[in-house]
Amino acid sequence: MKKLILSVLFIAGALAAKAEGISSPSGKLTLNFEVAENGMPVYEVSYKNQAVIKPSKMGLELKNERNLQDGFKLIKTSNSEFDETWQPVWGETKNIRNHYNELLVELEQTDTQRFMNIRFRVYDDGVGFRYEFPQQKNLVYFVVKEEHTQFAMTGDHTAWWIPGDYDTQEYDYNESKLSEIRGLMQGAITGNASQTTFSPTGVQTSLQMKTADGFYINLHEAALVDYSCMHLNLDDKNFVFESWLTPDAQGDKGYLQSPCHTPWRTVMVSDDAREILASNLILNLNDPCKYADTSWIKPVKYIGVWWEMIAGGKPWAYTFDLPSVKLGETDYTKVKPNGIHPANNANVKNYIDFAAKHGFDQILVEGWNIGWEDWFGHNKDYVFDFLSPYPDFDIKALNEYAHSKGVRLLMHHETSSSVRNYERHMEAAYQLMNKYGYNAVKSGYVGNIIPRGEHHYGQWMNNHYLYAVTEAAKYKIMVNAHEAVRPTGLCRTYPNLIGNESARGTEYEAFGGSKPFHTTILPFTRLQGGPMDYTPGIFEMDMSKLNPNNNAHVNTTLHAN
Repeated sequence: MKKLILSVLFIAGALAAKAEGISSPSGKLTLNFEVAENGMPVYEVSYKNQAVIKPSKMGLELKNERNLQDGFKLIKTSNSEFDETWQPVWGETKNIRNHYNELLVELEQTDTQRFMNIRFRVYDDGVGFRYEFPQQKNLVYFVVKEEHTQFAMTGDHTAWWIPGDYDTQEYDYNESKLSEIRGLMQGAITGNASQTTFSPTGVQTSLQMKTADGFYINLHEAALVDYSCMHLNLDDKNFVFESWLTPDAQGDKGYLQSPCHTPWRTVMVSDDAREILASNLILNLNDPCKYADTSWIKPVKYIGVWWEMIAGGKPWAYTFDLPSVKLGETDYTKVKPNGIHPANNANVKNYIDFAAKHGFDQILVEGWNIGWEDWFGHNKDYVFDFLSPYPDFDIKALNEYAHSKGVRLLMHHETSSSVRNYERHMEAAYQLMNKYGYNAVKSGYVGNIIPRGEHHYGQWMNNHYLYAVTEAAKYKIMVNAHEAVRPTGLCRTYPNLIGNESARGTEYEAFGGSKPFHTTILPFTRLQGGPMDYTPGIFEMDMSKLNPNNNAHVNTTLHAN
Protein backbone atom coordinates (compact mmCIF):
# COMPACT_ATOMS: atom_id res chain seq x y z
CA MET A 1 0.00 0.00 0.00
CA LYS A 2 1.25 3.48 -0.88
CA LYS A 3 0.02 6.49 1.04
CA LEU A 4 0.74 10.18 0.60
CA ILE A 5 -0.65 12.85 2.86
CA LEU A 6 0.11 16.54 2.38
CA SER A 7 -1.45 19.08 4.72
CA VAL A 8 -1.55 22.85 4.68
CA LEU A 9 -3.44 24.91 7.26
CA PHE A 10 -5.27 28.14 6.47
CA ILE A 11 -6.51 30.39 9.26
CA ALA A 12 -9.47 32.54 8.29
CA GLY A 13 -9.98 35.93 9.86
CA ALA A 14 -12.80 36.45 12.31
CA LEU A 15 -14.79 38.46 9.79
CA ALA A 16 -14.12 36.21 6.79
CA ALA A 17 -17.21 34.83 5.11
CA LYS A 18 -15.78 32.63 2.39
CA ALA A 19 -13.44 29.65 2.45
CA GLU A 20 -11.06 28.83 -0.32
CA GLY A 21 -12.53 26.71 -3.08
CA ILE A 22 -11.05 23.25 -3.54
CA SER A 23 -10.60 21.17 -6.69
CA SER A 24 -10.20 17.46 -7.33
CA PRO A 25 -6.71 16.05 -7.97
CA SER A 26 -7.03 16.48 -11.76
CA GLY A 27 -8.89 19.78 -11.47
CA LYS A 28 -12.02 18.48 -13.25
CA LEU A 29 -14.30 19.01 -10.28
CA THR A 30 -14.43 22.09 -8.04
CA LEU A 31 -16.25 22.78 -4.78
CA ASN A 32 -16.79 26.22 -3.26
CA PHE A 33 -17.99 26.94 0.25
CA GLU A 34 -19.09 30.13 1.94
CA VAL A 35 -20.94 31.37 4.98
CA ALA A 36 -23.84 33.53 3.79
CA GLU A 37 -24.75 36.88 5.34
CA ASN A 38 -27.14 35.24 7.80
CA GLY A 39 -24.44 32.81 8.88
CA MET A 40 -25.81 29.89 6.86
CA PRO A 41 -23.30 27.41 5.35
CA VAL A 42 -23.58 27.16 1.56
CA TYR A 43 -21.72 25.01 -0.97
CA GLU A 44 -21.70 24.59 -4.74
CA VAL A 45 -20.09 22.14 -7.17
CA SER A 46 -18.92 22.52 -10.77
CA TYR A 47 -17.58 19.95 -13.23
CA LYS A 48 -15.36 20.97 -16.13
CA ASN A 49 -16.20 24.60 -15.37
CA GLN A 50 -19.95 24.03 -15.56
CA ALA A 51 -22.25 24.17 -12.52
CA VAL A 52 -23.78 20.86 -11.47
CA ILE A 53 -24.85 21.79 -7.92
CA LYS A 54 -25.95 25.42 -7.58
CA PRO A 55 -25.47 27.21 -4.23
CA SER A 56 -27.10 24.88 -1.70
CA LYS A 57 -27.84 25.42 1.98
CA MET A 58 -26.56 23.14 4.74
CA GLY A 59 -27.35 22.48 8.38
CA LEU A 60 -29.48 20.61 10.92
CA GLU A 61 -32.71 21.51 12.68
CA LEU A 62 -32.73 20.37 16.30
CA LYS A 63 -35.64 19.42 18.53
CA ASN A 64 -36.42 21.99 21.23
CA GLU A 65 -33.12 23.78 20.65
CA ARG A 66 -31.66 26.54 18.52
CA ASN A 67 -31.05 25.17 15.03
CA LEU A 68 -27.67 24.46 13.50
CA GLN A 69 -28.52 26.14 10.20
CA ASP A 70 -27.52 29.77 10.58
CA GLY A 71 -25.71 32.22 12.83
CA PHE A 72 -22.31 30.71 12.07
CA LYS A 73 -18.98 32.40 11.50
CA LEU A 74 -16.00 30.79 9.85
CA ILE A 75 -13.15 30.32 12.29
CA LYS A 76 -10.71 28.09 10.41
CA THR A 77 -10.23 26.06 7.25
CA SER A 78 -7.73 23.27 6.58
CA ASN A 79 -6.72 21.79 3.23
CA SER A 80 -5.03 18.44 2.68
CA GLU A 81 -4.38 15.84 0.01
CA PHE A 82 -4.69 12.09 0.45
CA ASP A 83 -3.64 9.30 -1.89
CA GLU A 84 -3.61 5.58 -1.17
CA THR A 85 -4.22 2.27 -2.90
CA TRP A 86 -6.04 -0.40 -0.91
CA GLN A 87 -7.26 -3.92 -1.57
CA PRO A 88 -10.80 -5.01 -0.65
CA VAL A 89 -11.35 -8.44 0.87
CA TRP A 90 -13.49 -9.28 -2.17
CA GLY A 91 -15.11 -7.42 -5.05
CA GLU A 92 -14.80 -6.55 -8.72
CA THR A 93 -11.56 -4.57 -8.35
CA LYS A 94 -8.37 -5.89 -6.80
CA ASN A 95 -6.73 -2.49 -6.20
CA ILE A 96 -8.77 0.62 -5.41
CA ARG A 97 -7.23 4.08 -5.47
CA ASN A 98 -8.47 6.53 -2.84
CA HIS A 99 -7.24 9.93 -4.02
CA TYR A 100 -8.87 13.17 -2.94
CA ASN A 101 -8.31 16.73 -1.82
CA GLU A 102 -9.94 17.66 1.47
CA LEU A 103 -11.35 20.87 2.87
CA LEU A 104 -12.23 20.98 6.57
CA VAL A 105 -14.39 23.95 7.52
CA GLU A 106 -14.67 24.83 11.22
CA LEU A 107 -17.64 26.96 12.24
CA GLU A 108 -18.84 28.61 15.42
CA GLN A 109 -22.45 29.61 16.08
CA THR A 110 -21.78 32.92 17.75
CA ASP A 111 -24.92 33.32 19.88
CA THR A 112 -24.68 29.82 21.38
CA GLN A 113 -20.93 29.24 21.25
CA ARG A 114 -21.56 25.84 19.67
CA PHE A 115 -19.19 24.38 17.09
CA MET A 116 -19.90 22.45 13.88
CA ASN A 117 -17.37 21.33 11.29
CA ILE A 118 -18.04 20.32 7.70
CA ARG A 119 -15.54 18.02 6.01
CA PHE A 120 -15.45 17.94 2.19
CA ARG A 121 -13.55 15.35 0.17
CA VAL A 122 -13.27 16.14 -3.52
CA TYR A 123 -12.48 13.32 -5.96
CA ASP A 124 -12.22 13.39 -9.73
CA ASP A 125 -15.55 11.55 -9.90
CA GLY A 126 -17.45 13.30 -7.13
CA VAL A 127 -17.70 14.85 -3.69
CA GLY A 128 -18.36 13.52 -0.22
CA PHE A 129 -19.15 15.73 2.78
CA ARG A 130 -20.37 15.27 6.32
CA TYR A 131 -21.17 17.26 9.45
CA GLU A 132 -18.86 16.78 12.43
CA PHE A 133 -19.49 17.87 16.02
CA PRO A 134 -16.38 18.09 18.20
CA GLN A 135 -16.64 17.56 21.95
CA GLN A 136 -17.91 20.80 23.52
CA LYS A 137 -19.75 21.99 26.59
CA ASN A 138 -22.69 23.66 24.79
CA LEU A 139 -23.59 20.76 22.46
CA VAL A 140 -23.47 17.35 24.10
CA TYR A 141 -26.72 15.37 23.71
CA PHE A 142 -29.01 16.60 20.96
CA VAL A 143 -31.97 15.35 18.92
CA VAL A 144 -32.19 15.92 15.16
CA LYS A 145 -35.61 17.10 14.05
CA GLU A 146 -34.48 17.25 10.41
CA GLU A 147 -31.33 17.56 8.38
CA HIS A 148 -31.55 20.36 5.82
CA THR A 149 -28.85 19.53 3.29
CA GLN A 150 -29.75 20.82 -0.15
CA PHE A 151 -28.73 19.64 -3.60
CA ALA A 152 -29.80 22.41 -5.99
CA MET A 153 -30.00 21.13 -9.56
CA THR A 154 -29.27 23.32 -12.56
CA GLY A 155 -32.39 22.28 -14.49
CA ASP A 156 -35.19 19.81 -15.10
CA HIS A 157 -32.97 16.74 -15.34
CA THR A 158 -33.97 13.25 -16.40
CA ALA A 159 -34.04 11.01 -13.33
CA TRP A 160 -34.24 7.29 -12.60
CA TRP A 161 -36.09 7.09 -9.28
CA ILE A 162 -38.25 5.13 -6.89
CA PRO A 163 -40.65 6.61 -4.30
CA GLY A 164 -39.23 7.75 -0.99
CA ASP A 165 -40.29 5.29 1.70
CA TYR A 166 -39.28 4.60 5.30
CA ASP A 167 -39.81 0.84 5.01
CA THR A 168 -39.22 -0.53 1.53
CA GLN A 169 -37.18 -0.12 -1.63
CA GLU A 170 -39.20 -2.75 -3.46
CA TYR A 171 -40.44 -0.43 -6.19
CA ASP A 172 -40.05 -0.51 -9.95
CA TYR A 173 -37.77 2.21 -11.28
CA ASN A 174 -39.24 5.16 -13.16
CA GLU A 175 -37.59 7.33 -15.79
CA SER A 176 -38.88 10.89 -15.98
CA LYS A 177 -38.06 14.56 -15.80
CA LEU A 178 -37.84 15.98 -12.28
CA SER A 179 -40.94 18.05 -13.02
CA GLU A 180 -42.89 14.87 -13.78
CA ILE A 181 -42.23 13.04 -10.50
CA ARG A 182 -45.27 14.49 -8.74
CA GLY A 183 -47.66 13.38 -11.48
CA LEU A 184 -46.19 9.87 -11.61
CA MET A 185 -45.83 9.26 -7.86
CA GLN A 186 -49.22 7.73 -7.17
CA GLY A 187 -48.80 5.15 -9.91
CA ALA A 188 -45.23 4.41 -8.79
CA ILE A 189 -46.34 3.34 -5.30
CA THR A 190 -47.23 -0.35 -5.45
CA GLY A 191 -48.32 -2.52 -2.53
CA ASN A 192 -45.88 -4.06 -0.07
CA ALA A 193 -45.91 -5.87 3.27
CA SER A 194 -44.61 -2.72 4.97
CA GLN A 195 -44.40 0.73 3.43
CA THR A 196 -44.50 4.35 4.54
CA THR A 197 -44.22 7.00 1.85
CA PHE A 198 -43.91 10.63 2.92
CA SER A 199 -44.13 13.06 0.00
CA PRO A 200 -45.49 13.36 -3.55
CA THR A 201 -41.98 14.36 -4.65
CA GLY A 202 -39.90 12.29 -2.22
CA VAL A 203 -37.45 9.80 -3.76
CA GLN A 204 -34.79 7.42 -2.50
CA THR A 205 -31.08 7.36 -2.98
CA SER A 206 -29.03 6.33 -4.84
CA LEU A 207 -30.64 8.72 -7.34
CA GLN A 208 -29.26 8.76 -10.89
CA MET A 209 -29.83 11.77 -13.19
CA LYS A 210 -28.77 13.06 -16.58
CA THR A 211 -28.62 16.72 -17.55
CA ALA A 212 -29.48 18.24 -20.92
CA ASP A 213 -25.75 18.93 -21.31
CA GLY A 214 -24.94 15.23 -21.03
CA PHE A 215 -23.67 15.21 -17.44
CA TYR A 216 -24.57 12.33 -15.16
CA ILE A 217 -25.21 13.12 -11.48
CA ASN A 218 -25.72 10.58 -8.73
CA LEU A 219 -26.83 11.47 -5.17
CA HIS A 220 -26.37 9.01 -2.32
CA GLU A 221 -24.75 8.60 1.10
CA ALA A 222 -21.82 6.63 2.48
CA ALA A 223 -21.00 5.02 5.82
CA LEU A 224 -24.52 5.04 7.28
CA VAL A 225 -23.74 4.29 10.94
CA ASP A 226 -25.75 5.31 14.02
CA TYR A 227 -27.95 7.64 11.99
CA SER A 228 -31.19 7.56 10.01
CA CYS A 229 -31.31 6.77 6.31
CA MET A 230 -31.48 9.83 4.05
CA HIS A 231 -34.16 10.28 1.41
CA LEU A 232 -34.53 13.29 -0.88
CA ASN A 233 -37.52 15.61 -1.04
CA LEU A 234 -37.83 17.65 -4.24
CA ASP A 235 -38.94 21.25 -4.60
CA ASP A 236 -40.12 20.65 -8.15
CA LYS A 237 -40.62 24.34 -8.94
CA ASN A 238 -36.97 25.18 -8.34
CA PHE A 239 -35.47 21.67 -8.82
CA VAL A 240 -33.88 21.62 -5.37
CA PHE A 241 -33.54 18.36 -3.45
CA GLU A 242 -33.34 18.47 0.33
CA SER A 243 -32.39 15.66 2.70
CA TRP A 244 -35.28 13.96 4.48
CA LEU A 245 -34.36 11.54 7.27
CA THR A 246 -36.32 8.50 8.43
CA PRO A 247 -38.06 9.15 11.77
CA ASP A 248 -38.44 6.89 14.79
CA ALA A 249 -41.70 6.01 16.54
CA GLN A 250 -41.78 9.45 18.18
CA GLY A 251 -41.08 11.33 14.97
CA ASP A 252 -37.49 12.13 15.93
CA LYS A 253 -34.84 11.62 13.26
CA GLY A 254 -31.60 11.15 15.15
CA TYR A 255 -30.11 11.02 18.63
CA LEU A 256 -26.55 12.27 18.75
CA GLN A 257 -23.86 12.75 21.40
CA SER A 258 -20.75 14.76 20.66
CA PRO A 259 -18.11 14.05 19.57
CA CYS A 260 -19.85 12.52 16.55
CA HIS A 261 -20.49 12.93 12.86
CA THR A 262 -23.15 12.19 10.26
CA PRO A 263 -22.77 9.82 7.31
CA TRP A 264 -21.22 11.23 4.16
CA ARG A 265 -23.50 12.88 1.61
CA THR A 266 -22.24 12.02 -1.86
CA VAL A 267 -22.44 13.64 -5.29
CA MET A 268 -20.96 11.72 -8.21
CA VAL A 269 -20.50 13.59 -11.50
CA SER A 270 -19.27 12.56 -14.93
CA ASP A 271 -19.97 13.09 -18.61
CA ASP A 272 -19.55 9.33 -19.11
CA ALA A 273 -22.11 7.02 -17.49
CA ARG A 274 -19.53 4.25 -17.33
CA GLU A 275 -17.50 6.31 -14.87
CA ILE A 276 -20.51 6.53 -12.54
CA LEU A 277 -20.83 2.76 -12.80
CA ALA A 278 -17.14 2.18 -12.08
CA SER A 279 -16.83 4.72 -9.26
CA ASN A 280 -15.48 3.56 -5.90
CA LEU A 281 -16.31 6.84 -4.16
CA ILE A 282 -18.83 5.22 -1.77
CA LEU A 283 -16.36 2.51 -0.70
CA ASN A 284 -13.53 5.05 -0.35
CA LEU A 285 -15.58 7.12 2.09
CA ASN A 286 -16.00 4.14 4.41
CA ASP A 287 -13.47 3.13 7.05
CA PRO A 288 -10.95 0.34 6.34
CA CYS A 289 -11.74 -3.24 7.31
CA LYS A 290 -12.22 -3.74 11.06
CA TYR A 291 -11.29 -7.44 11.08
CA ALA A 292 -7.77 -8.78 11.49
CA ASP A 293 -8.65 -12.19 10.00
CA THR A 294 -10.77 -12.22 6.84
CA SER A 295 -9.74 -15.62 5.51
CA TRP A 296 -13.23 -17.01 6.23
CA ILE A 297 -15.04 -14.43 4.10
CA LYS A 298 -15.78 -15.57 0.57
CA PRO A 299 -18.70 -14.76 -1.77
CA VAL A 300 -20.66 -17.80 -2.93
CA LYS A 301 -23.13 -18.83 -5.61
CA TYR A 302 -26.22 -20.48 -4.22
CA ILE A 303 -29.51 -22.03 -5.25
CA GLY A 304 -32.46 -22.22 -2.95
CA VAL A 305 -35.69 -23.73 -1.76
CA TRP A 306 -37.79 -20.59 -2.07
CA TRP A 307 -38.92 -20.08 -5.67
CA GLU A 308 -41.43 -22.92 -5.46
CA MET A 309 -43.06 -21.08 -2.57
CA ILE A 310 -43.08 -17.70 -4.33
CA ALA A 311 -44.04 -18.89 -7.80
CA GLY A 312 -45.43 -22.36 -7.16
CA GLY A 313 -47.82 -21.57 -4.35
CA LYS A 314 -46.27 -24.02 -1.90
CA PRO A 315 -46.16 -23.15 1.80
CA TRP A 316 -43.28 -22.34 4.10
CA ALA A 317 -45.40 -23.96 6.82
CA TYR A 318 -45.29 -27.66 7.75
CA THR A 319 -49.01 -28.08 8.50
CA PHE A 320 -52.39 -26.51 7.79
CA ASP A 321 -53.83 -27.70 11.13
CA LEU A 322 -52.53 -24.94 13.39
CA PRO A 323 -54.35 -21.58 13.57
CA SER A 324 -51.51 -20.29 15.77
CA VAL A 325 -48.18 -21.37 17.15
CA LYS A 326 -46.61 -20.80 20.56
CA LEU A 327 -42.97 -21.77 20.66
CA GLY A 328 -42.23 -24.21 23.46
CA GLU A 329 -45.89 -25.22 23.68
CA THR A 330 -47.00 -26.32 20.21
CA ASP A 331 -46.30 -30.04 19.59
CA TYR A 332 -45.67 -30.65 15.90
CA THR A 333 -45.62 -34.43 16.36
CA LYS A 334 -49.37 -34.30 16.97
CA VAL A 335 -50.37 -32.44 13.82
CA LYS A 336 -50.87 -33.66 10.29
CA PRO A 337 -48.20 -32.52 7.80
CA ASN A 338 -49.60 -30.81 4.71
CA GLY A 339 -47.49 -33.03 2.42
CA ILE A 340 -46.32 -30.17 0.19
CA HIS A 341 -43.89 -28.43 2.55
CA PRO A 342 -40.79 -27.95 0.30
CA ALA A 343 -38.19 -27.76 3.10
CA ASN A 344 -38.18 -31.53 3.56
CA ASN A 345 -35.33 -34.01 3.59
CA ALA A 346 -35.94 -35.56 0.16
CA ASN A 347 -36.42 -32.25 -1.65
CA VAL A 348 -33.38 -30.62 -0.04
CA LYS A 349 -31.23 -33.62 -0.96
CA ASN A 350 -32.27 -33.12 -4.59
CA TYR A 351 -31.09 -29.52 -4.37
CA ILE A 352 -27.82 -30.66 -2.82
CA ASP A 353 -27.25 -33.12 -5.66
CA PHE A 354 -28.04 -30.43 -8.24
CA ALA A 355 -25.67 -27.94 -6.60
CA ALA A 356 -22.84 -30.49 -6.43
CA LYS A 357 -23.31 -31.43 -10.09
CA HIS A 358 -23.48 -27.89 -11.47
CA GLY A 359 -20.89 -26.07 -9.37
CA PHE A 360 -22.99 -24.16 -6.86
CA ASP A 361 -21.49 -23.53 -3.44
CA GLN A 362 -24.53 -23.47 -1.18
CA ILE A 363 -28.23 -24.25 -0.90
CA LEU A 364 -30.58 -21.85 0.85
CA VAL A 365 -33.53 -23.55 2.56
CA GLU A 366 -36.43 -21.36 3.60
CA GLY A 367 -39.19 -22.71 5.84
CA TRP A 368 -36.96 -25.16 7.73
CA ASN A 369 -37.83 -23.98 11.24
CA ILE A 370 -41.02 -24.13 13.27
CA GLY A 371 -43.40 -21.19 13.46
CA TRP A 372 -44.28 -20.39 9.84
CA GLU A 373 -47.95 -21.27 10.32
CA ASP A 374 -48.75 -17.81 11.72
CA TRP A 375 -45.56 -15.83 11.20
CA PHE A 376 -46.88 -12.92 9.15
CA GLY A 377 -49.16 -10.01 9.85
CA HIS A 378 -49.84 -10.47 13.56
CA ASN A 379 -47.24 -8.10 15.07
CA LYS A 380 -46.02 -11.13 16.95
CA ASP A 381 -43.01 -10.70 19.20
CA TYR A 382 -41.96 -14.29 19.99
CA VAL A 383 -42.36 -15.72 16.50
CA PHE A 384 -39.27 -17.90 15.76
CA ASP A 385 -36.42 -19.31 17.84
CA PHE A 386 -34.11 -19.90 14.82
CA LEU A 387 -33.11 -23.21 16.40
CA SER A 388 -35.94 -25.74 16.09
CA PRO A 389 -36.42 -27.57 12.78
CA TYR A 390 -39.71 -28.99 11.54
CA PRO A 391 -40.11 -32.80 11.88
CA ASP A 392 -39.38 -33.32 8.16
CA PHE A 393 -36.08 -31.38 8.24
CA ASP A 394 -33.16 -33.32 9.74
CA ILE A 395 -30.66 -30.52 10.24
CA LYS A 396 -27.78 -32.83 11.23
CA ALA A 397 -28.24 -35.39 8.46
CA LEU A 398 -28.80 -32.80 5.72
CA ASN A 399 -25.70 -30.83 6.61
CA GLU A 400 -23.62 -33.99 6.71
CA TYR A 401 -25.00 -35.00 3.31
CA ALA A 402 -24.23 -31.56 1.87
CA HIS A 403 -20.68 -31.60 3.21
CA SER A 404 -20.14 -35.06 1.74
CA LYS A 405 -20.98 -33.56 -1.66
CA GLY A 406 -18.63 -30.61 -1.23
CA VAL A 407 -21.38 -28.03 -0.68
CA ARG A 408 -23.00 -26.32 2.30
CA LEU A 409 -26.48 -25.37 3.39
CA LEU A 410 -27.14 -21.64 3.73
CA MET A 411 -29.08 -20.67 6.86
CA HIS A 412 -32.30 -18.68 6.70
CA HIS A 413 -33.40 -16.35 9.51
CA GLU A 414 -36.70 -14.64 8.77
CA THR A 415 -37.21 -12.33 11.72
CA SER A 416 -40.75 -11.29 10.76
CA SER A 417 -39.39 -7.86 11.75
CA SER A 418 -39.52 -8.85 15.42
CA VAL A 419 -36.11 -7.38 16.10
CA ARG A 420 -36.02 -7.87 19.86
CA ASN A 421 -36.89 -11.53 19.36
CA TYR A 422 -34.05 -11.96 16.86
CA GLU A 423 -31.55 -10.32 19.18
CA ARG A 424 -32.64 -12.48 22.13
CA HIS A 425 -31.97 -15.62 20.05
CA MET A 426 -29.04 -14.39 17.95
CA GLU A 427 -26.16 -15.85 19.96
CA ALA A 428 -27.73 -19.31 20.18
CA ALA A 429 -28.69 -19.19 16.50
CA TYR A 430 -25.12 -18.41 15.43
CA GLN A 431 -23.81 -21.14 17.74
CA LEU A 432 -26.19 -23.61 16.06
CA MET A 433 -24.81 -22.59 12.70
CA ASN A 434 -21.26 -23.23 13.89
CA LYS A 435 -22.29 -26.62 15.24
CA TYR A 436 -23.60 -27.85 11.90
CA GLY A 437 -21.18 -26.09 9.55
CA TYR A 438 -23.21 -23.18 8.23
CA ASN A 439 -21.01 -20.19 7.37
CA ALA A 440 -23.60 -17.82 5.88
CA VAL A 441 -27.10 -16.63 6.70
CA LYS A 442 -29.82 -14.91 4.73
CA SER A 443 -31.77 -12.78 7.19
CA GLY A 444 -35.12 -11.16 6.47
CA TYR A 445 -37.24 -8.34 7.88
CA VAL A 446 -40.66 -8.75 6.26
CA GLY A 447 -43.53 -6.76 7.76
CA ASN A 448 -43.85 -3.86 10.17
CA ILE A 449 -41.01 -3.47 12.66
CA ILE A 450 -41.54 -4.59 16.25
CA PRO A 451 -41.26 -2.59 18.50
CA ARG A 452 -44.25 -0.92 16.89
CA GLY A 453 -43.82 2.40 15.20
CA GLU A 454 -40.16 1.97 14.29
CA HIS A 455 -39.24 1.98 10.61
CA HIS A 456 -36.89 -0.24 8.62
CA TYR A 457 -34.56 2.66 7.80
CA GLY A 458 -34.47 4.60 11.06
CA GLN A 459 -31.44 5.00 13.31
CA TRP A 460 -32.61 2.28 15.71
CA MET A 461 -32.93 -0.34 12.97
CA ASN A 462 -29.73 0.70 11.20
CA ASN A 463 -27.90 0.05 14.46
CA HIS A 464 -29.53 -3.39 14.65
CA TYR A 465 -28.48 -4.39 11.12
CA LEU A 466 -24.86 -3.55 11.90
CA TYR A 467 -25.10 -5.29 15.28
CA ALA A 468 -26.22 -8.48 13.52
CA VAL A 469 -23.25 -8.26 11.13
CA THR A 470 -20.65 -7.64 13.84
CA GLU A 471 -22.08 -10.38 16.08
CA ALA A 472 -22.04 -12.80 13.14
CA ALA A 473 -18.36 -11.98 12.59
CA LYS A 474 -17.57 -13.36 16.05
CA TYR A 475 -18.76 -16.74 14.74
CA LYS A 476 -17.17 -16.30 11.27
CA ILE A 477 -20.55 -16.03 9.60
CA MET A 478 -21.36 -14.04 6.46
CA VAL A 479 -24.63 -12.08 6.30
CA ASN A 480 -26.99 -11.48 3.39
CA ALA A 481 -29.76 -9.22 4.73
CA HIS A 482 -33.11 -8.82 2.99
CA GLU A 483 -35.52 -5.92 3.56
CA ALA A 484 -32.70 -4.11 5.40
CA VAL A 485 -31.56 -0.54 4.67
CA ARG A 486 -29.89 -0.06 1.29
CA PRO A 487 -26.11 -0.38 1.40
CA THR A 488 -23.78 2.58 1.80
CA GLY A 489 -20.39 0.90 1.38
CA LEU A 490 -20.15 -0.68 4.84
CA CYS A 491 -19.00 -3.91 3.19
CA ARG A 492 -15.52 -2.34 3.07
CA THR A 493 -15.42 -1.97 6.86
CA TYR A 494 -17.37 -5.14 7.65
CA PRO A 495 -16.75 -7.45 4.67
CA ASN A 496 -18.86 -10.30 6.10
CA LEU A 497 -21.78 -8.10 5.00
CA ILE A 498 -21.61 -10.12 1.85
CA GLY A 499 -24.75 -8.82 0.18
CA ASN A 500 -28.17 -7.25 0.59
CA GLU A 501 -31.44 -7.41 -1.25
CA SER A 502 -32.69 -3.87 -0.59
CA ALA A 503 -34.48 -3.53 -3.93
CA ARG A 504 -37.34 -4.93 -5.96
CA GLY A 505 -35.97 -8.41 -6.52
CA THR A 506 -36.64 -11.42 -8.66
CA GLU A 507 -39.62 -12.67 -6.65
CA TYR A 508 -41.68 -9.93 -8.31
CA GLU A 509 -41.34 -11.82 -11.57
CA ALA A 510 -43.80 -14.29 -10.06
CA PHE A 511 -46.34 -11.46 -9.79
CA GLY A 512 -46.01 -10.12 -13.31
CA GLY A 513 -42.49 -8.75 -13.21
CA SER A 514 -40.84 -5.35 -13.37
CA LYS A 515 -40.21 -2.95 -16.22
CA PRO A 516 -37.72 -4.36 -18.76
CA PHE A 517 -35.09 -1.73 -17.88
CA HIS A 518 -35.38 -2.23 -14.10
CA THR A 519 -32.41 -4.59 -13.93
CA THR A 520 -30.23 -2.40 -16.15
CA ILE A 521 -30.80 0.65 -13.90
CA LEU A 522 -29.90 -1.14 -10.65
CA PRO A 523 -26.10 -0.95 -11.22
CA PHE A 524 -26.36 2.86 -11.38
CA THR A 525 -28.62 3.14 -8.33
CA ARG A 526 -28.93 0.34 -5.80
CA LEU A 527 -25.50 -1.14 -6.53
CA GLN A 528 -23.61 2.09 -5.88
CA GLY A 529 -23.59 1.22 -2.18
CA GLY A 530 -22.67 -2.45 -2.31
CA PRO A 531 -23.39 -5.90 -3.69
CA MET A 532 -26.90 -7.15 -4.29
CA ASP A 533 -28.61 -10.47 -3.75
CA TYR A 534 -30.92 -10.34 -6.74
CA THR A 535 -31.39 -14.13 -7.10
CA PRO A 536 -31.60 -14.26 -10.90
CA GLY A 537 -31.95 -17.50 -12.82
CA ILE A 538 -35.56 -18.04 -13.87
CA PHE A 539 -35.92 -20.44 -16.78
CA GLU A 540 -39.70 -20.96 -16.84
CA MET A 541 -41.42 -17.74 -17.90
CA ASP A 542 -45.00 -19.00 -17.72
CA MET A 543 -45.93 -19.11 -14.03
CA SER A 544 -49.07 -21.18 -14.69
CA LYS A 545 -46.81 -24.16 -15.41
CA LEU A 546 -45.58 -23.93 -11.82
CA ASN A 547 -48.90 -22.99 -10.27
CA PRO A 548 -52.24 -23.22 -12.15
CA ASN A 549 -53.55 -20.36 -10.00
CA ASN A 550 -50.82 -17.99 -11.14
CA ASN A 551 -51.30 -16.52 -14.62
CA ALA A 552 -48.33 -14.15 -14.46
CA HIS A 553 -45.66 -14.12 -17.14
CA VAL A 554 -42.06 -13.06 -16.49
CA ASN A 555 -40.99 -9.88 -18.28
CA THR A 556 -37.95 -10.80 -20.31
CA THR A 557 -36.05 -9.98 -23.48
CA LEU A 558 -36.27 -13.65 -24.44
CA HIS A 559 -38.85 -14.68 -27.02
CA ALA A 560 -40.42 -18.10 -27.22
CA ASN A 561 -39.89 -20.01 -30.46
